[in-house]
Amino acid sequence: MIDIRKLDLDKTKRIIVISDIHANLQLFEKLLDKVNYSDDDYLFINGDLCEKGPNSLDVIRYVRSLSNSSERVFVTKGNCDVVFRYVLEVEEGIINYMNNRQYSFLNEMLAVHDKTLDDFTGLEELAAYYRKYFHSELEWLESLPIAYETDEHIMIHAGIDESWPNMEESVALYTPSFYEQGHHAGKTVIVGHWPVVNYRSAQASSHNPLIDFDKQVIALDGGNQIKRDGQLNALIIEDGDYFYTYVDELSEESFVSKGHIDTTGRIGTVTYPNYEVKIIRQEEFFSLCENSKLGLQQWVKNEYLRAKDEQVYCTDDLSTTFLSVGLDEKVWILDDECAGYTLIKKVNGTVGWIPKECI
Repeated sequence: MIDIRKLDLDKTKRIIVISDIHANLQLFEKLLDKVNYSDDDYLFINGDLCEKGPNSLDVIRYVRSLSNSSERVFVTKGNCDVVFRYVLEVEEGIINYMNNRQYSFLNEMLAVHDKTLDDFTGLEELAAYYRKYFHSELEWLESLPIAYETDEHIMIHAGIDESWPNMEESVALYTPSFYEQGHHAGKTVIVGHWPVVNYRSAQASSHNPLIDFDKQVIALDGGNQIKRDGQLNALIIEDGDYFYTYVDELSEESFVSKGHIDTTGRIGTVTYPNYEVKIIRQEEFFSLCENSKLGLQQWVKNEYLRAKDEQVYCTDDLSTTFLSVGLDEKVWILDDECAGYTLIKKVNGTVGWIPKECI
């Protein structure tokens, strides 16, 4: 039976929920500072401490230290936190994964002792190395529960299904696009795992948390370390109200020199896994496209369209949202190399296009 731990929380205290740190210790510390985290708060870290970013071991040790120093820190297990199982269970496919990952917990553990995969005759020997030198970290990760349940919430990394709470661990760790599936647990389920921007094909492009009390789902994964303009989100619950804030790694900030009001009303995002499009009409800067899998019409920047094998693709995750901006408004530049328009991120987290003369 999977490990679900029930909690009776003091409702006068603030709850902070963060997920998908993905081995970025600096960003995690920056977020804790931004929300003014203290030992008086409840802090939930909802899986995926590891992988994709450069500091898996540092994040594990830091979060473990937080957990040991406070009875109000709660950590759930994410799929990326147990990637080492593929080595311990001698799954040969993990070798290709390690060879193709710039950052991985598995490779970090090798680098600590100046090792590479070439130093091992096979996965059995590699597993023995991990057990010898990193037994404490692996044991701690395996000890983490799958979920925490309170009077009002279920904190779980990926999602639940109709068999909750008697479901398989794989559901909790690997369920894709949980928000679109829904549930009948009778309380709000807070998840990470699936970047929220993936749900916004027909909405203004944003990595901000998706909070839906009708569906009783809050999705937090801001695409940190996965999406180029992704962010690390924090959900804050205080006195029955829900807030959020975020931090990211964008550094090229600028200020609007000419205000602009968008009159097109164009919104949307091209995102995983829906990159195939059909061009309906091509204009100077953008093409009106039909997203082949979703049936949506989206205005895609021409520089991001590529033809391959008689099919047209958007080459990357991309906002198809057009934004209004005010004079002297602070923005972050994401792409200033395209003709006619600049891709920006606003302070409120929305991502989209403005005329190039605005910057």
